[in-house]
Amino acid sequence: MQKTAPIGVFDSGYGGLTVLKELVSQLPQYDYMYLGDNARAPYGTRSYETVYHYTLDAVKWFFSRGCHLVILACNTASAKALRTIQQNDLPNLAPEKRVLGVIRPTTEIIGQYSETREVGILATKGTVASGSYPIEIARFFPDIKTYQEVCPMWVPIIENDEMDNPGTHHFIKKNLHALFHKGENIDVVLLACTHYPLMRRQIEEYVPVQATLLTQGEIVASSLADYLQRHPEIEEKCSKNGNLEFFTTDSVEDFNEKGSMFFGGAVRSEHVNLGN
Repeated sequence: MQKTAPIGVFDSGYGGLTVLKELVSQLPQYDYMYLGDNARAPYGTRSYETVYHYTLDAVKWFFSRGCHLVILACNTASAKALRTIQQNDLPNLAPEKRVLGVIRPTTEIIGQYSETREVGILATKGTVASGSYPIEIARFFPDIKTYQEVCPMWVPIIENDEMDNPGTHHFIKKNLHALFHKGENIDVVLLACTHYPLMRRQIEEYVPVQATLLTQGEIVASSLADYLQRHPEIEEKCSKNGNLEFFTTDSVEDFNEKGSMFFGGAVRSEHVNLGN
């Protein structure tokens, strides 16, 4: 029997920690290994080719640490790299291992929340440009209309802890107004970036009362629980000691400080290098 190992959780920086937080909350028995590629962040504005290579570097790193299952807790990586890695790289690299993303679990259930059959997506430039959400939502719910809005200022605002700045409210109001101008009957708004939950309270002030605001952490955690139940051959390879390990490609001090804000608890990381 193969040696068990933690579940790998990857993000270009800090945002994936909001997903990890929910994974630990719902599935505390497992060990998790988190990697933030902060040195090469942000991914949202980078090309498909660059995001793919960076993400593949991370996947290979997790595999070298023994991980059998890796979660791309990053919308940009899920949109721009996941399918290529699953279809082209895994069969040769490690056919018995698995890499999952955050887009499919969300799009599989989003239709359950909508009565008007109009949903809105708030995301980074890279995620919106990929078209992944409209494509995947249409696959599961062909009757739903999907409207997207790029929110370029939100990630830097959150990472600099400026969520309650008056200028922040200007950008939130501007982006929400633009989204609802595109689709007046939107009744579900998805925060399709793992940073955005930190600003949920401020965002809610500008979401119409008839609309439900969704974040991805709980959805991804529930989906993972279901996946592990359906795939015992993967589940039995995931170690279960309730341990957490954190790694970053940039400053450990910065990651520990900002990471604790995203994770909602103390973070102690180690530095690693990826790629060349």
